[in-house]
Amino acid sequence: MAAEIKKDILWRVGFIYFVFLLGGIAIIGKIVYLQLAEGNVWREKADKLALKNMIITPQRGDILAEDGRIISTSLPYYEIRVDMASSAINDVVFYKSIDSLSLCLSHLFRDRSRESYKAELVSARRNKERFHLLKRRVSYDELHQLRTFPLFRLGQYKGGLIVLQDNVRFMPHGDLAARTVGYITKSDEGNIVGIEGAYDEYLRGKEGVRLMQRIPGGLWMPISGGDQVEPEDGVDVVTTIDINLQDLAEAALRKQLELHRAHHGTVVVMEVGTGEIRAMVNLGLDEFGRYREVYNYAIGESSEPGSTFKLPVLMAAFEDHLVELNDTVNTGKGKFRIYDKEIRDAHDEGFGLITVKQVFEYSSNVGMAKLITRLYKNREKDFVDRLYHFHLNEPLGIELKGEGKPEIRYPGTKYWSGISLAMMAHGYEVRLTPLQILTFYNAVANNGRMMRPMFVNELRQRGRTIKRFSPQVIDPSICSRATLKKARAMLEGVVDSGTAMNLRDASCKIAGKTGTAQIANQKFGYGSQYLASFVGYFPAEDPKYSCIVWVSSPSNSVYYGNIVAGPVFKEIARKIYATRIAVDNEVEKIGWFEKVEPPYTKGGYWPELKKVLDALDIPAEKGNDASSHWVITQKQDDKVLCFGKVYTQNLMPDVKGLGLKDALYILENFGLEVSVNGKGTVINQSPQPGVRIQKGERVQLEMSQ
Repeated sequence: MAAEIKKDILWRVGFIYFVFLLGGIAIIGKIVYLQLAEGNVWREKADKLALKNMIITPQRGDILAEDGRIISTSLPYYEIRVDMASSAINDVVFYKSIDSLSLCLSHLFRDRSRESYKAELVSARRNKERFHLLKRRVSYDELHQLRTFPLFRLGQYKGGLIVLQDNVRFMPHGDLAARTVGYITKSDEGNIVGIEGAYDEYLRGKEGVRLMQRIPGGLWMPISGGDQVEPEDGVDVVTTIDINLQDLAEAALRKQLELHRAHHGTVVVMEVGTGEIRAMVNLGLDEFGRYREVYNYAIGESSEPGSTFKLPVLMAAFEDHLVELNDTVNTGKGKFRIYDKEIRDAHDEGFGLITVKQVFEYSSNVGMAKLITRLYKNREKDFVDRLYHFHLNEPLGIELKGEGKPEIRYPGTKYWSGISLAMMAHGYEVRLTPLQILTFYNAVANNGRMMRPMFVNELRQRGRTIKRFSPQVIDPSICSRATLKKARAMLEGVVDSGTAMNLRDASCKIAGKTGTAQIANQKFGYGSQYLASFVGYFPAEDPKYSCIVWVSSPSNSVYYGNIVAGPVFKEIARKIYATRIAVDNEVEKIGWFEKVEPPYTKGGYWPELKKVLDALDIPAEKGNDASSHWVITQKQDDKVLCFGKVYTQNLMPDVKGLGLKDALYILENFGLEVSVNGKGTVINQSPQPGVRIQKGERVQLEMSQ
């Protein structure tokens, strides 16, 4: 019996041993199979869970004005999220901190009440939200304060604070040139707006890659020696925009838009010789009734220009040798009917018999329609071909996207009719943008040389120029010298004795053309809305700048170009002439840089003062204490003499002769509180220099003004 029991036990043990042996063999076989057959597949999956390539975003380049001032730059902003389901946050800590945290958030952002923040965070906690959005567009200073708040000061895991960084474009000068500069879009098409879009390839730089490994706690850290591609920061784009001229043009246009309650307007200032755009203003009404840069009308709005188109029309006739300035046209009583269309002059009684030059100067629609119909009847193609020769049917090919397509109808096409010639003669049945019109007038000012509008001068990387852009010539000569002479005589006549006599200026002679056009409605034809414009150049005798002012839909019962658009042009021309052209001429005439005496100079920090004086080629010499960094100055006949100031701890420093900024720097570094009376240069101080002082003592400064 015992033997049978022993045998049964041995059999059972052997069976169990055999089963475990088979299981072990199977496990070993599976391990071998996984290692050899599927090893690479599982290793790749493990690497994906434990390793990843992280994209390193480069710093986007700045957009600069022509003098190097920043127009658009990138600033770090932060998105704040909270993990309210973190296991490290217990209810005791949360509810103990929530009141004070909500109060701190309300005081910091000043957008909501303490109760509102508390309700939001409690709801997120109750719903166990792991990635709850608390606030967007948080600045670095705000983030720094946020990290000190109750609960959040405990960090991401114990406090639930999650911070995501994003670089946001910032324009230090506000809305100035906003549509020209453009903005960053995140659509599938990429950046397409303004200079930001046109030069995105240079501005955005190249992304880097860093190999990261997951470590306990769910954190990722870079692998030392792992594959890494360093990011390349974007380059800076130096534009042709002059911030001062941009500000001047915007202020002048805004004032006139508000006066006439217009829908929108644009101003473009171009340098005649190069085509460089010095200012481009686009102001339109937003949904709140404010004038802002809502659309780039200068580039994108293609419209019937009205009387400003009379210049290329007459130039075409001059080029074809069909008419002279002194030829006459009978405008009658200011009405001209062709088929079922009646063309009228603004002057109710008409101008009677006048010369071609006067037709242009008085902006007679009847005179233009009669003249061009007579000259080009049965040879309409010659007329349009001549306009095409002026490149008026071609886009300018600028780098900024969104240019409106010009339209110059051709005889025999769908919309050509028996009245097309007469309508085109005074600026209808054609479509051009403000920039396209200005480019043509700029060519007339530039002795026939048509320049492509230019928005960017160069690319810089870390202050070093890596690419420079040259002016581009569309056509070296759009017409003959004889035609140019006649065109410029007509443009000067408009201001001297024509429709723009209100723009005459004794200091700066202006040449240009007024434009007043009815705006067509697609359904109902021409209505009561008008486009007022003035385009020209200055000084007329030696053009340096060309400019167009374009005001759409003035609603104050005044819509003529000389009254609505002209004053903006005149204000811009006068200020540019006074601050740039006249000054440059005077400097050139008297040889200012050779004859000027050294200027009066405030005292200050010697290394910086010396740098400025050297840059201006003003001789400077330092006397007495050569080791002192702070100096006062004395003007000599041929140089600026500087005397060092020596300051001793615990004794009142002598800041007389210094500017306020430098005086404050010195006194506050001595631990003193400062009161100031006036501005300019320090002429007196109390207590007097040399007396013993204590930290926190108050100093009274008396300034020169």
